Amino acid sequence: MTGTEGLRRRPADETTVALPSGAAMPILGQGTWGMGEDRREADEEAAALAAGLDLGLTLIDTAEMYGEGGAEEVVGQAIRGRRDGVFLVSKVYPHNAGFRAATEACERSLRRLGTDRIDLYLLHWQGRTPYAETIEAFERLRQDGKLVDWGVSNFDVDDMEAWAGEERGDRTATNQVCYSLSARGIEWDLLPWCQDRFLPVMAYSPLGQGRLLGNTVLGGVARRHGVAPATVALAWLLTRQGVVAIPKSSRVERLRDHREALDLILDEADLAALDQAFPPPRRKTSLAIL
Repeated sequence: MTGTEGLRRRPADETTVALPSGAAMPILGQGTWGMGEDRREADEEAAALAAGLDLGLTLIDTAEMYGEGGAEEVVGQAIRGRRDGVFLVSKVYPHNAGFRAATEACERSLRRLGTDRIDLYLLHWQGRTPYAETIEAFERLRQDGKLVDWGVSNFDVDDMEAWAGEERGDRTATNQVCYSLSARGIEWDLLPWCQDRFLPVMAYSPLGQGRLLGNTVLGGVARRHGVAPATVALAWLLTRQGVVAIPKSSRVERLRDHREALDLILDEADLAALDQAFPPPRRKTSLAIL
């Protein structure tokens, strides 16, 4: 089935999703895209991430691409002394996806993060390296204890089918893609495909880089519940079964707004209003990539 009628809802009390290892990944966390680019801001960025951890946003997503390793260093500073309470996600460049290159890239990420393991390691997007070679590298890193789970990012349905068709491709733990009220294309086929396979989807840019927050309908729903528009936008995403949201902010007050999304229950009238303001897809569209 294609289209939004095939989507599944998340149970109201579900705050984590299960990965192949049995690990529980929080459904709401913190992104770091844009961090680590100016070392003069590193202390402030690390403090914001630590404040998010204090609020219970214990998933942190980063990548070797962000700030060319700078974001991983910021994360390492933020989690120092509290690593065991953090679910850590990072991503490898496609040009580092070969067996030896991925191993070396992972080691560099581990050093920058100041840890001996990454909970979830993703191929950032497709490159020229055969999928089988990347999967072999990820599996070796997992067997060596450097990774707990691994997956992909920016993969559409055809990419997922090709990846999953490789040997041990069924160990894939997640697909991280652009998904928000203003970017709902994955609801046509990719999200149902993942839900059918109990494969979590991580939503990056879940607030549309802030652009959707000025929408009057979204603002009206927020006022009715006495919360911020960002809270509603995230709570809407979290109604979807298996969807994990990773908004980014360096401001503590906004982090509190993000955290409130776990407690906000949107009713059918809210969802209908949001569907009208941000219509679901009516046909297959290209995967949104930022």
